[in-house]
Amino acid sequence: MNYRIAVLGLLEIFSALSIGVFILALTYKLVKWIGQRYHGIREQENLAYSIYTASILFSVGYLVSSVIQPLLSSFRLLSQSESQWLLVFKYLGQGAIYIGIAYFFAMIIGLLSTLLYARITPIKEFEEIRNNNIGVAIVVSVIIITLTMMCKSGVALLIESIIPYPELPPN
Repeated sequence: MNYRIAVLGLLEIFSALSIGVFILALTYKLVKWIGQRYHGIREQENLAYSIYTASILFSVGYLVSSVIQPLLSSFRLLSQSESQWLLVFKYLGQGAIYIGIAYFFAMIIGLLSTLLYARITPIKEFEEIRNNNIGVAIVVSVIIITLTMMCKSGVALLIESIIPYPELPPN
């Protein structure tokens, strides 16, 4: 058994679960708060808003999952030269930065998707969602999910660009 790879796997599982739960709970609370405060939408009574919220959660989860591979690459580079505690702190610090970048772009995509729908149609989407118009919620949700899928590789590449890879060939 390769203990370094096993530790890496366990670290990835625990960090993905803890960060995933935190990010999704934070996003859920944020979307719920915005819906209640600015649009007067109560989720318990509104299937359309639940669909919209689900698409935002999917978008965040899908985009944040693009952080995993760059984070593993970064961990492998760090593990060659760092002590174990320093390695863990650097791993967590870089992971927080990478997740923050992905989360930022997920929120931007959610906002742009909603604004795009508002611009291309004469419909006031949140008024329709408040009135439980499921069709509007599905269309806005599909726009959010599609834009997220289209942006995932770009976000992953952006994160990959900040990993301090060694220059090849070495000088």
